[in-house]
Amino acid sequence: MGTAVVLVILCGVVAAVVRSIVKDKKSGKSLCGGDCSKCKGCH
Repeated sequence: MGTAVVLVILCGVVAAVVRSIVKDKKSGKSLCGGDCSKCKGCH
C-alpha cells in the first residue's frame, strides 16, 4: 500500500513539472533562461 501512495505522489510531481515546462515553453521562456540566439550549445 505504501508503494502505491509513493507512486501516486511521484506521478503527481512529474505531471506538475511537465506541465510547468510546457507552460514556460508556450510563453517563450527557455529552460536555461538564457538567450538562445547566442547559445553555443544550439549550433
